[in-house]
Amino acid sequence: MMTGLYFEDWEPGEVIRHALRRTVTEADNLLVTTLTMNTQPLHLDAEFGKASFYGRPIVNSIFTLGLVVGIPVTETTLGTTLGNLAFEETTFPAPVFVGDTLRVETCAVEKRVSRSRPDAGIVRVQHEAYNQDDVLVCRCRRAALFARRDATAA
Repeated sequence: MMTGLYFEDWEPGEVIRHALRRTVTEADNLLVTTLTMNTQPLHLDAEFGKASFYGRPIVNSIFTLGLVVGIPVTETTLGTTLGNLAFEETTFPAPVFVGDTLRVETCAVEKRVSRSRPDAGIVRVQHEAYNQDDVLVCRCRRAALFARRDATAA
């Protein structure tokens, strides 16, 4: 069953507050860090993390980004996106720690019909992730190609 939004469903300025939240575990951080060959001790070494100005290890930002674009999938892109076109800007204004629970909001920034694929449209969205204290931990702007509901209208 497709639960994602079609191109026509996106309204610039509309904000979707996703109900799904995710608590980050030590296993999450360890797995992504080792799978991506990221040997940064700030993610892997508790003693190194204690000595840092964070006072503890921080979660690998690639995992954080994965959650930020993954949490919205069921409500926005499941079965209706034809692919990511660009990750245009991603920032991490605050660190994520093991035990943090993240929630995500998605805002449609703009949309247009594709010039090369009239059966599809390009939507630019901005995702923002907040921890349990409502601190912004990630902002990601990206562009994706979406199916149009009525491709014959093209």
